[in-house]
Parts: sequence; C-alpha cells; structure tokens
Amino acid sequence: MNDIFKILVLASIGGIIGYITNVVAIKLIFRPIEPIKIPIINKEIIGLIPKRKAEIAINIGEVIQEQFLSLDEILENIITDEDKRNVVEYIKTKIKLMINEKMAFAPSAIKNLIKGYVSDAIEMEIRQSINDLSEEIIVKANKRINIQQMVENKINELDLYELEEIILKIAKKELRHIEILGLILGFMIGIVQGLIIIFM
Repeated sequence: MNDIFKILVLASIGGIIGYITNVVAIKLIFRPIEPIKIPIINKEIIGLIPKRKAEIAINIGEVIQEQFLSLDEILENIITDEDKRNVVEYIKTKIKLMINEKMAFAPSAIKNLIKGYVSDAIEMEIRQSINDLSEEIIVKANKRINIQQMVENKINELDLYELEEIILKIAKKELRHIEILGLILGFMIGIVQGLIIIFM
C-alpha cells in the first residue's frame, strides 16, 4: 500500500509539472510582449510571436494569396455575363426612351427603324466595349491590388495583445489539449519513476 501511495504521489507531481510546463510554454509563445533583459545570462527574452510578428505576417499573407484568395478569380466574378447583359438592356431601354421623346412627331415607321438600328448597334458595340472595359479593369486591378501586402499590413497594424487574443480564440481548444496532454504525460512519467524507484 505504501508503494502504491509513493507511485501516486510521484505520478501526481509529474502530472502537475507536465501541466504547468505546457501552460508556461504556451504563454511563452506570446509573452513577454516587450523584451525583458536577464542580467545573469546577459540576454533579452521576448515571446515568439512578438519577436517574429513581421515574418509571421509575410507568411500568412503569402499563404492567403497563393492558397485561398486568387485576385483573378475575385475580379472575374465582379462583372458577370448577366451583369453585361443587364447593362446592354439598360442602355437600349434608355436610348429607346430618348428616341421616343426627341422624335415624338416622327412617324412610327421611322422611329421603329431607328430603334432597330440603334438596338443592333448597341448590342454589338456596347457588349464589346464592356468586355474590353472588364479586361482593362482586371489588368489594372492586378497591378494595383496586392492581397499579400494588404494582409501583411493588417497583421502588422494589429496590437500584439489583439493578435494574442485572436490566436487564442482560434486555437483555444487545441492549446487546451496540449495542456491536458502535458498533465497525462507527466502523470505517466511519474508512474514509471515510481516503479523504477520501487523495483530497482
């Protein structure tokens, strides 16, 4: 009974040490946010994320641009074929109304002839113009918009406390698992130590 008690004590101590070690390790990912000088080793220590914030921002920007958000795909969906058809129909309707207003006294046959001609011209010319304009917008937007840079800037603008809060919110469950795993592993190591002490 005395041996079992020793094993349980060692296992409990191991579990506590394992848990605390993992909690501290997780904290050290973010803290200290400001560098702290340690005179004994004559070095400054700072959390992993505060130290590598700029590098992390670059990597996240790259991943988002290359894997998740393609600027070409976004721009292709800005002006769809349906949008183009709607613009053409809108312009045709407006011009027909203008013809009716401006040529109120003209015979219907002449008005209908002009409307038909204008309608065909708009169908061909405006549709092509919209296609050309869409392509030009895509080319210019590709030159002007850099998703990677935008993401990078947003992350760099974030306060380190805000960044810590965001990461903890996203990975809260996984980080909790790491803490519990430290407890379990520490407990098991404690049992092994107890068995070694008893049987050696």
